[in-house]
Amino acid sequence: MRKSPKFSPEVVERAVRMVFEAKDQYPSQWAAIESIAGKIGCTAETLRRWVRQAERDQGLREGPTTAEQQRVKELEREVRELRRANEILKLASAFFALAGSTAASSRERVRRAAPRALRGRADLQGVAGRPGGGTQAAGPTA
Repeated sequence: MRKSPKFSPEVVERAVRMVFEAKDQYPSQWAAIESIAGKIGCTAETLRRWVRQAERDQGLREGPTTAEQQRVKELEREVRELRRANEILKLASAFFALAGSTAASSRERVRRAAPRALRGRADLQGVAGRPGGGTQAAGPTA
């Protein structure tokens, strides 16, 4: 199915106005719509939908107005965005709840310990100041 070209709001308004003005010249509104649709270059069904919407906007026909339809679209878009945000927050909440349960048992290890001096052969001078350092005997004493 091929999509027909879009018509500007001015063309739509002019076509609808032509139908309203010409309805007395034709036996029915549908006859007026068919005649004017050929002149405008759109299908009769498209023009009929434009006329029906204009009648709703003017209060001549039951149904939602264009402004109400636009508001419903905006609210539906907002609901979709909020549901998406809620889903993300639920996933994040579950993730942090799992991560928080393991961190609670080891609260002391939340931050890295400060780096300490290396202990090795180069650090032999500091052995005497450490607990248990420098008290080892080289061998059995008699």
